[in-house]
Amino acid sequence: MKVIYVHQYFKTPGEGGAIRSFHLAKGLVEAGIEVEMVTAHNRGHYEVHLVEGIKVHYLPISYEPSYGMLRRIWAFRRFVSAAKKLIAKLPRPDLFYITSTPLTVGQIGLWVKKTLAIPYIFEVRDLWPEAPIQIGMVKNPLLKKMLYRLEKSIYEQALRIVALSPGIKNYIVAKVPDAQVELIPNIADTRFFSPSPKDIRTLQRLGLTDCFTLSYTGALGKVNALQHFLFLAKAAMEEEKNWQFVLMGQGAKEVELRQLAAKLQLKNLTLMPFGNKSQVRDVLSVTDMVYISFDDQPVLQSNSPNKFFDALAAGKAIVINHQGWIASLVKEHQLGIYHAKDDHPSALQALSRYADHPEWLQAAQNRSRKLGEQYFSKGKAIHLLLHTLDPKRYKLDPNERADNLIV
Repeated sequence: MKVIYVHQYFKTPGEGGAIRSFHLAKGLVEAGIEVEMVTAHNRGHYEVHLVEGIKVHYLPISYEPSYGMLRRIWAFRRFVSAAKKLIAKLPRPDLFYITSTPLTVGQIGLWVKKTLAIPYIFEVRDLWPEAPIQIGMVKNPLLKKMLYRLEKSIYEQALRIVALSPGIKNYIVAKVPDAQVELIPNIADTRFFSPSPKDIRTLQRLGLTDCFTLSYTGALGKVNALQHFLFLAKAAMEEEKNWQFVLMGQGAKEVELRQLAAKLQLKNLTLMPFGNKSQVRDVLSVTDMVYISFDDQPVLQSNSPNKFFDALAAGKAIVINHQGWIASLVKEHQLGIYHAKDDHPSALQALSRYADHPEWLQAAQNRSRKLGEQYFSKGKAIHLLLHTLDPKRYKLDPNERADNLIV
């Protein structure tokens, strides 16, 4: 089998960010499937590289998280156009695997099915256009209608659909009842991340001390609502807690968050630039609890954030500030606490139980690691994907479906 995998934001572990596509594509290669990846980069010319057996085509389409809406739309349109031109020149595959976001990559799927008569599987990482509409990025009624129509068409024409969370799957089935939707959650890379005692040299290198540590590593965007992480740090400082807070990442709200940190005079906060997976691993290795943060829009409750699965793999307790399926996992498996955004005293009280009772903290951390190993391993995700690509060849016992694993 030959698969062309389309992901506009494909990243490798050395680059950092979301590397789900790297793991899945590498897993397909190791299973004997030929994979060509079509992606984009910020360099001004086309390149092709062999990455861990994956032939990666890099199209010169610049994109930054700090881009405004119009500049983002322009980058999305350019990628679709350039990808079509490239695909027309590539050897014919058996199947396309196309992952969003943005939603516009689905236009490539519609095109290959109509023009080349090749089926596609569409992976839904986040609900577009529902998410940008709910957070107010898309307001024009006509544009909303066009985007919803495009979304439904992409779902209807897909051979199968992959959803990253139960909420995403339920949304798609409600919109297109006949769609074949497979749930394949994000990956907890339990080989790359592992629980370990805090290393004094790592603490010194990162400019941190050996005390109770809460960290956030990931996007610093509007939907991440990280001002609440800073307000929690302020409350802890005012209560004279010997705790430290670490914020690592990049995004549209980075400058604003730095300004807020300066305004609050947070002596217990360390701000770090965006890092690759090895640098994230270093931060997690000296972290006690990982902060998972999103805004209050209902659509964000279906998110499948990479940082949560990295935390599971690293064996870290969780602080979560929004409702949804991830919050349900935290509660059901006793992984940590829920932080009501405006109730810092209750959060500090709950966190103190972990800070003051190492055995409680260790138990929660052990449960996180166990959850990652049992339900979200890389091997399980690849097995589910192989079945999705070729159900006849790669059999799947009903009990192996992720629907049955996530409780």
